[in-house]
Amino acid sequence: MRNRFKKLCIRTGWLAGAGLFYLLICNLAGRPLIPCMFHQITGLYCPGCGVSRMCLALFRLDFVSAFRANAAIFLLLPAGLAIAIQTAVRYVKTGNGRLTRFQTWLLAGMTVILLLFGILRNLPGFTWMQPMP
Repeated sequence: MRNRFKKLCIRTGWLAGAGLFYLLICNLAGRPLIPCMFHQITGLYCPGCGVSRMCLALFRLDFVSAFRANAAIFLLLPAGLAIAIQTAVRYVKTGNGRLTRFQTWLLAGMTVILLLFGILRNLPGFTWMQPMP
C-alpha cells in the first residue's frame, strides 16, 4: 500500500508540477501560450477551447470568468475530480485502479456532453458558449 501511495504521489506531483509551471508562465504572460490547433486550422471552437483561460481564472478565484471561458468543463470538473479521487483511493487501498461500471458510464456521459457542447458552441445563437478572449 505504501509503495502504491508513493507511486501515485510521484505521478500526481509531476502532473501537478507541470500544470502549475504552465499556469505560472501563462500568468506572467497574461494569456495562454499554447493556441488551440483545431481552432487555428478550422476557425471552429473545440470542446476544450478556453481551458487554459478557465484555469487562469480559477487560479485567481474568478469563477464567473472561468465559467465564461469553458462552461462545460467548468461544470463537469467536480464530477471528474470525484472520479479521479475515488479511483486513486481505491488504487492505493487495493491496487485496483480500474473504473467502476458507474464511473465508466459517467465518463461516457461526460464525453457526450463535451461533444455536444463542441458542436453547439459553433452554431449561431450559441455564441455565448464560445470562450471569452
